[in-house]
Amino acid sequence: MTCPKTLRNGPCGGVRENGNCEVIPDMQCVWLKAYDRKVFLPLPTVWKDHFNELRPPVDMRLQGTSSWINLVTKRDQQTPAGWSTTDGAH
Repeated sequence: MTCPKTLRNGPCGGVRENGNCEVIPDMQCVWLKAYDRKVFLPLPTVWKDHFNELRPPVDMRLQGTSSWINLVTKRDQQTPAGWSTTDGAH
């Protein structure tokens, strides 16, 4: 993930008129770039359909912890407090 704000569901409200990032003005917004490139995704087309699904925000409490331990203990699959998913996942 290369968004300086670690956003996972699309661009923030600070995208500049030229499509660049508000945090790093010389960089194109990674979400606008991803949206433009989704048409080039290979089959299956289901990947394109999932592009607009919401993802839980990054759980910053896991920063600096072991990704392997988080995977085994399923800590990385817990939805952060204050976030609810519409489909009931996690």
